[in-house]
Amino acid sequence: MRLNGKTALITGASRGIGRATALVLAEHGADVALFDVRPEVEQTAQAVSGLGRRSYWQRVDVADADQVRAGVAAVERDLGAVDILVNNAGLVKNIAPLADMSAEAWQNELGVNLTGPFNMVQAVIKGMAERGWGRIVNISSAAARGGLYKQVGYASTKAGLLGLTQNVALEYGAHGVTCNAILPGLIGTENVRAMPKEILDQGVSLIPTGRVGEPEEVGHLIAFLCSDVAGYINGVDILIDGGAALNSVVLGSRRALRERTSGAPGRRGG
Repeated sequence: MRLNGKTALITGASRGIGRATALVLAEHGADVALFDVRPEVEQTAQAVSGLGRRSYWQRVDVADADQVRAGVAAVERDLGAVDILVNNAGLVKNIAPLADMSAEAWQNELGVNLTGPFNMVQAVIKGMAERGWGRIVNISSAAARGGLYKQVGYASTKAGLLGLTQNVALEYGAHGVTCNAILPGLIGTENVRAMPKEILDQGVSLIPTGRVGEPEEVGHLIAFLCSDVAGYINGVDILIDGGAALNSVVLGSRRALRERTSGAPGRRGG
């Protein structure tokens, strides 16, 4: 499952799943390019270099197609052709009931979470197809299947990402390029660890394994999908949620149900 000689490009790489994936792919032998709007992306690049792999970083807004094209061209000059693309960058902070979601918030989430991956795929796919080998992994969410309470923008864009995944698989599978989606559940990123303890504990109570996942566990799944041994896995979406999907009612919905049945007023949150 080695990735020696491969160049990977990861978006949203300054922390969380993106940073963990960068280090896992580097441990498997890949050189790694890193895009993020956060300046901390440089620290991830330094960590990759510390593992003995070549790295490149740039602050890129994936919603901006011009920035994406320029950034990919710079990666190709510095590290070589992109063999692996991991679309991880995403927004998850636009929390509001559907009726109150502003058009600006909706467009912002759509731009980063769905148009961003489209921009990234479009910038690398022709080269992958011409070389006859490529791996694309889109980081969707368990919310793509079950929605997310008061986060209509996030859930909708993550569901749309599954359609993008399937189309890439259909159009480019014959050219040696696979495209798959990963649907993380409750993963112990910085944002999740910062959740109020009551909310986090309620979430964990719905997970059969009894814990949150680790970003590195997602990274290892990505590394497998990017390897030669996974070449016949194409166009699928894979849950990594500790079995939480076996509970069909999400946390936010259960809380709302309790509020409605008790007569308590609804609270803003999700």
